[in-house]
Amino acid sequence: MAHLPLKMIDLMRLGPVIPVIVIDDARQAVSLAKALVEGGVRVLEVTLRTPAALDAIRAIASHVGEAIVGVGTISRPSDFTEAAAAGARFGVSPGLTPELIEGSRASQLPLLPGVMTPSEVIAARAAGFAEVKLFPSGQAGGIGMLKALGGPFPDVTFCPTGGVTQESAPDFLALPNVACVGGSWLTPKDLVAKNDWRRITELAREAAALGRRI
Repeated sequence: MAHLPLKMIDLMRLGPVIPVIVIDDARQAVSLAKALVEGGVRVLEVTLRTPAALDAIRAIASHVGEAIVGVGTISRPSDFTEAAAAGARFGVSPGLTPELIEGSRASQLPLLPGVMTPSEVIAARAAGFAEVKLFPSGQAGGIGMLKALGGPFPDVTFCPTGGVTQESAPDFLALPNVACVGGSWLTPKDLVAKNDWRRITELAREAAALGRRI
């Protein structure tokens, strides 16, 4: 099915939390995605951290029409090609290189690149990225760093990921330069292993209700 092109800022504003999903069994992907969507979370990042990732993306893209599934942990240009073929609609990377910039452009997948320092923000902005992921947020300075970056980079919007929790998410979302956060707490391994989709829907509903100042 053909989809309209997406802009990263629009994806970031569809909900306050993008779940960072690590899935070991692609057979669980559809049920997991449906549980998240039922809770009001539509933008899903499936990370390339397991061999099941691409099959999981393919299953979600084929069977959960309400979900907007993307690929995370992109580190090679070939990841774009494989993810796009599986049905991913956006990409997320832990960093940014010239090769990843070219891979993103060639695939036409919107990319949320990871940054950790002011120099990396400048490089990403120079490459045309006005939306970036502060990663790993905890090690990069968290809320304090985001406040500091807001002064010199008022035109850059952030999605902090890495160390963000259900408890700390509202403080991040209160910052004017944060559009959303990335978090793994929506899909904890123990709940996925038990197929506890009801609890995951509850976690998604709680996340979707978090306030934002955008």
